[in-house]
Amino acid sequence: MFVLSDTPSLANHFLSEMRDVLTQDDRMRFRKNLERMGEILAYEISKSFEYSKKSIQTPLTSTSVFTATDNPVIISVMRASLPFYNGFLNYFDKAESGFIGAFRDESTAGEVKVQLGYHASPSLEGKIVILADPMLATGKSIVESITTLLTHGKPKHIHIASVIAAPEGIDYIKENISCSFSLWVGAIDEKLNHQSYIVPGLGDAGDLAFGPKL
Repeated sequence: MFVLSDTPSLANHFLSEMRDVLTQDDRMRFRKNLERMGEILAYEISKSFEYSKKSIQTPLTSTSVFTATDNPVIISVMRASLPFYNGFLNYFDKAESGFIGAFRDESTAGEVKVQLGYHASPSLEGKIVILADPMLATGKSIVESITTLLTHGKPKHIHIASVIAAPEGIDYIKENISCSFSLWVGAIDEKLNHQSYIVPGLGDAGDLAFGPKL
């Protein structure tokens, strides 16, 4: 597991703006910072890819460079992840994409349940997959999403990327995902509250990015 906040960087500045109630009402800034976090995590994940040497011709001479041999499939867990996903797409500009609509079922009391709506994906057989979901709370939307995605083929490896994660969600993923995966997060927070929201967290990322929903 990779935790971005373990090393001080500009990512901590972007994350602080996303958390701060004094700047959260600036939706454009919130979306931009989500996108920036996606770009930073994309760069970190790229270090785990396989590379091969390629000869290129510059205006002066030929030289060899290392280029990635892996072309990932990026899966966006909508709606909050759309700016986050776009950050990954900025870096992996030749990537294929998939989309999953996941939401909490608020009609039931007690244990949190997750419902999946729309989903679309290319074949994942033998491919590197990046699953982008900015808030890893209970971990149930991630597990349900991966279970659905596996119907599109067995990936070579799945990179789960989140901006903020709760320890309970991390444990749930480790206990319920058996395929090859890695976890990449911006920060690990203290806990979930009684409503299964991350503390200290930042609130509802979807509402902060796009406005409240009915």
